[in-house]
Amino acid sequence: MYNFDIAKPTTIADAVQALTADEAQPLSGGQTLIPTLKARLAMPSTLVSLHAIDEMKGVCMDDEGRLCIGGATTHATVMKEAEAHYPGLASLAARIGDPAVRNRGTIGGSIANNDPSACYPAGALGSGATICTNSREIAADDYFLGMFETALEEGEIVTEVKFPVPEKAHYEKFIQPASRFPLVAVFVAKFADGVRVAVTGASNNGVFRWTEAETALSSNFSADAVSNLKASADDMISDLHGSAEYRAHLIGVMTKRAVAAMS
Repeated sequence: MYNFDIAKPTTIADAVQALTADEAQPLSGGQTLIPTLKARLAMPSTLVSLHAIDEMKGVCMDDEGRLCIGGATTHATVMKEAEAHYPGLASLAARIGDPAVRNRGTIGGSIANNDPSACYPAGALGSGATICTNSREIAADDYFLGMFETALEEGEIVTEVKFPVPEKAHYEKFIQPASRFPLVAVFVAKFADGVRVAVTGASNNGVFRWTEAETALSSNFSADAVSNLKASADDMISDLHGSAEYRAHLIGVMTKRAVAAMS
């Protein structure tokens, strides 16, 4: 590690102000950032901790029937408090990492980092969520731009994520045992006006919607509807854990399992 300053604001306004300092970077749960600092892959001069901002914590329902989760809310809290309102999302949170990660990592940190194998981006994109920042609201379809890339601007932080609650949803995750990240995972959400299918862990471009499956499932919500569909292996991740073709195959398998679990 190396020497740096740390700011501990207690309000969103103070956090935004602290981030105007040269080479300042927000620190949420730190599950990705701290290892990055240790490896000297990032060397900010100031870390702005979001941990003490109470207005960015908690789970509730709003007047529009959306599940609203503060950006500094831990995975463990989502796992417990979202269960009654959105069990599909609570199940996703319950399977992130291990207990240590779930008790420290936050939804805002995950959404802001947008790791190509992270779980929450699939939940947000599959739900058609709205990502709220200190200055605006961004639809999930417009927020996730590519591997580790989002629509966030310099000094902008994720303060809340608002999830429309579907009729039913399920997250099917094929775990890479060493990291606990998904090798491939699929989040399927069935709404009154159609089905959304989001895939994580598979693509070099990060989380994405499998539109062919959405069309098929919106017409016939059954595992049989996607039995003959094949995801393209183009731009899929290929590494020692699995080839691009294998990941493309798993997308179909995970989607069928997710739909079957809801039937």
